Amino acid sequence: MKPYREALALPGLRSLLLVAVLARVPLTATGVTLTFYVVQDLGRGYGAAGLVGAAITVGAAVGGPLLGRLVDRRGLRPVLVLTAVAEAVFWSTAPMLSYYLLLPAAFLAGLLALPIFSVIRQSIAALVPPEKRRPAYALDSMSVELSFMIGPALATVGVTTISARLTLYLVGVGIVAAGVVLWLLNPPVRSAAEASTGPQPRVARRQWLTSRLVAVFAVSAAATLVLGGTDVAVIAVLRENGDAGFTGAVLSVWAVASLLGGFAYGAVRRSFSPVALMGLLSLCTIPVGLGGSHWWLLCLALIPAGALCAPTIAATSDTVSRLAPAGVRGEAMGLHGSAVTVGIAVGAPLAGAVIDASAPLWGFAVTGAIGALVALAVLPIELRHRRTDSAATTRPGDEHTATALTPSAP
Repeated sequence: MKPYREALALPGLRSLLLVAVLARVPLTATGVTLTFYVVQDLGRGYGAAGLVGAAITVGAAVGGPLLGRLVDRRGLRPVLVLTAVAEAVFWSTAPMLSYYLLLPAAFLAGLLALPIFSVIRQSIAALVPPEKRRPAYALDSMSVELSFMIGPALATVGVTTISARLTLYLVGVGIVAAGVVLWLLNPPVRSAAEASTGPQPRVARRQWLTSRLVAVFAVSAAATLVLGGTDVAVIAVLRENGDAGFTGAVLSVWAVASLLGGFAYGAVRRSFSPVALMGLLSLCTIPVGLGGSHWWLLCLALIPAGALCAPTIAATSDTVSRLAPAGVRGEAMGLHGSAVTVGIAVGAPLAGAVIDASAPLWGFAVTGAIGALVALAVLPIELRHRRTDSAATTRPGDEHTATALTPSAP
């Protein structure tokens, strides 16, 4: 517990993480709520509902780095005001729109979505020194897991007990309230040392968007592609075996394994490469479908891969925070968020298409294999930069360079 006690003792981190859990819950409820609304209230199919979700996803992927860049240049509060107003307009009018108006409105809502995920990660980098970020980002990753366990469940309860239309309003109120709370908290986006030097110099994108950082974004997208594919494949396996009633139990075991894995990752002292973690996550996912003959065997098969979910996402966030200069950290975190969003958006339909064309177990195998291939593709970049860092830290008489470069290793 010592790494966690040391991290949580830092001023501002405890309140930031508490707000993070509560603020993310309504955001994680949007997908389920919109799906039910389009299917039940608008009388459309699930494909039409998926298009609305895709519109929000594409908008968020485009808007993430743009909003991050705006945070870098104008500060956090103006961005929170802009996005909170946009969220209020969308969620207050969405229940009154026809389907064909809802589609472009959803894209605009995604484009100006409240950037809670990226802002929280950027603030952690500002509040926590590099040597203590691993447990801090592990806590953040675990809080994301908790939010995804709570948000969709609450949305389902709201839709089934009240109505999808009213639940849309409630989700909107929750998102706007999250923006207001973040505005009041006003977490720093730069450390005290960075802020004391005045405005950060602008860095050309070609200077900071290195091959190493691009590799981390690729790993982030591949990891969530595997997770999105696993989500769909679990449901397909259980439905094929007549065990659909155990879906909640199986997904809960997967989520708890992720929480335990994230906790263990934050407690250890040594660094783990996000490439290695994502590669292991992918390899552990490939054979999961073989345990689908019984729901409890599927639970057991999911535990190794589940234990690597939160650590992989935490490691990618930590690495981006170390590699991105302070003046562009918001844009870099926005790109990281876009990579995560795109991975989830691609993984679920990809696994669904594979399952429709073959069998549920291939949903695990194909998405896991893609993740493993991405890990192999970026491994040379990782090894090259690690050799460079190692040479820099062992160069005689260059202690300052060694001190500067060592924390940058993922």
